[in-house]
Order: sequence, then structure tokens, then C-alpha cells
Amino acid sequence: MSSRPAILVTGGAGYIGSHCCRALDAAGYQPVVYDNLSTGHRSFAAGTLVVGDIADKALLARTFAEHKIEAVMHFAASSLVGESVADPQKYYVNNLAGTLSLLETMRAADCNRLVFSSTGAVYGNADSKALREDYPCAPINPYGASKWMIERVLTDYRTAYDFGSFALRYFNAAGADPVGGIGELREVETHLIPRAMMALQGHVPDFAVFGDDYETPDGTAIRDYIHVTDLAAAHVLALKLLFEGHTGGAFNLGTGNGFSVREILAAIAAETGREVPHVIKPRRAGDPTYLVADPSAARATLNFRPAHSDLATIIRTAWAWHRKAHPLKTGAPGRD
Repeated sequence: MSSRPAILVTGGAGYIGSHCCRALDAAGYQPVVYDNLSTGHRSFAAGTLVVGDIADKALLARTFAEHKIEAVMHFAASSLVGESVADPQKYYVNNLAGTLSLLETMRAADCNRLVFSSTGAVYGNADSKALREDYPCAPINPYGASKWMIERVLTDYRTAYDFGSFALRYFNAAGADPVGGIGELREVETHLIPRAMMALQGHVPDFAVFGDDYETPDGTAIRDYIHVTDLAAAHVLALKLLFEGHTGGAFNLGTGNGFSVREILAAIAAETGREVPHVIKPRRAGDPTYLVADPSAARATLNFRPAHSDLATIIRTAWAWHRKAHPLKTGAPGRD
């Protein structure tokens, strides 16, 4: 029997969750992956894997009891902005109702420590160039709204139930494990960096830039990109504080630096030596113009200092992963 504290990681076979499981293991914890594998990958799971949905309270309860779970990292959620606009019910059922199921089970198991995967999308179409946590939350899509609702629930749980929880609002997760074993791998990819790299490898025939008429220097939307390895490190820092008795709160995870879509494509071209072919399409519903974090609160409270989130490292590690995950196809742009 392991003497290491057991941490339930919902969605632990997904992109961010799997990186966090590896960080937990390295920090002396025992990750227990709980994932329905709808978007996660069995091969990504590090530690014990329980295949199940967070709506299944009976299975959740057995998992808490059998593994003596002491805390939870919660990543299980639907997370595509465009899909949330088209199918909001899915997002409120999976994200909000699913989290309520998890919280009910946690309370029944007397487990009162949670690190929650939130998002910068809770801020909506903000007019601030560097968002602080006290900026008014006004999400403009159901994905962001569902996460904001969960944050409100957690605030009430902290007050009423002596329930410690961190809501970590990360901005654009990017990059891949430097060792190369895991990275972004989805059946339907919508994120800019992996989709551009898949286009270079011949796996995406219709790569598009959505909107070149934003009020930004080059007309394309600006985002704050943070390396997934740094995100994982921040989750472990938050977990340690909960074990020390911290009550938690909401914190941005970003770098404070914004890059436009065109700047990202230029960085990919510099790393790969190949231009990403693309077309310009209209803006997508629910996409804000500018989304960049003020990370000072996380620096002060979590002692969080990104070590891998410079753009060159993000692009280099992502490219190494995608060359492995998406081998070059005949007819790919720039193929010899």
C-alpha cells in the first residue's frame, strides 16, 4: 500500500490532466486517474486508471473509498468554445452538473480539498490589457459561463462547508511534455498551435484564421500562451497549499504576454522552416479580441513562476510532439 497521498484526477487521461498526473507523481503524490476516455487516452494515464464518468456517483464513491482519496484535481469537462455556443446544454450538463455530482461525492467521503481547472474565458470580452482576478467576470460563451458558475459554487462551498478549493484560471495551454511522451491529441482539434502544426503535416486540409478585423495591431486576436508543464507545476503548488490549510481562491495562470494569431504562425514558420498555408474566415462566435492575464497574484500566493512558457519553448516542444503524433503525409505543405 502506497504511503503517498492519493489524489483523484478527473480527466487525468486528457492533455492537461495527464501532464498534471506526472507532476503529482514527481512531487510525491499518488495520482488516481478518473476518466471516461471520451476525449482522453488510455495510454496517457499515469498511475491507476478508473474508467468512469463524474456523473456516476456510485462509481465515484467506490473510487474514493477504495483508494482513500485525500484531494481532487478536477479537469473533466467539455472545453470547446464554438461547440458550447452550438450546444450549450452539453456544457451545462457535463461541466456544471458533473461538478456538482463530484462535489456531493467529495463531501460524503469527507474529502474537502479541490484544485479546479477554470479558464480565462470567465472574463469574457474584457477591455483590460492585463486581467486581474478582481476584473468583473462576464463570460460571452457557455463554456466560460459554465466554468464561472462552478467558481461561484466553490466560493459558497468554501464559506459553508470548510471546503478548500483553488480555481485556476488558465489562459491558452500550449506546448508538450519535453520528454515527448504526451501532448495535444484530439479527434477534432480546434486549438491554434496544434491545428497549424497538423496542417503542416498534412492532417488538416482547411486551416483557417478566424478574423483579421479585430482591433489589434495586425487584425488578429491576441492570447496569452502558457506551457502545459508550467500549468501542471502550478496545480501541484496549489495542492500543497491546500494540505497546509489554505482555503484557496481564484488565480490566473498566464505569463502576462500576449501574441496574435499571425505572430504565432510566424513563430511556427521560424521553428519548422515552413509557412502554414491558411485562409481568412469570419470571426467565430464567442471569441474575444484580447485575453491576457495579470499573473501577479499567482506569483505572490502560489509562488508560481513559469519556467517553460517562452514562445520558442512552447513551439519547439509542440512541434516535436506533433511530428511524432501526426507523421508527415504525402502532399503536406513544403514536403520534399
